[in-house]
Amino acid sequence: MLRYTLMRLGVFVGCLVVVWGLVYSGVAPRGLGDSNGMWVLLLSLVISAPISFVVLRKERDRASEQIVRKVDRVKADMEANRSQEDLADDAARAAQGQTS
Repeated sequence: MLRYTLMRLGVFVGCLVVVWGLVYSGVAPRGLGDSNGMWVLLLSLVISAPISFVVLRKERDRASEQIVRKVDRVKADMEANRSQEDLADDAARAAQGQTS
């Protein structure tokens, strides 16, 4: 998961550098007034999203599989804990029923 996040950040930074270079060289339009920095960030984000979607597909699938495995493991642990609590509760009720 960390690997995918770092790769995604790398694609964004690469797009940021390219867009910044294009804006300051005059190839791409500048933002209005003081909004130039925000314009470069937003444009970089919009460009990097589809690039990451296509280029990082395999890495995203691997990260997704890791998340699914972790969620399944947590669910199984919770079910095991719930079963243990039920058994302990049943044993306590049975013991209480014998003493009454």
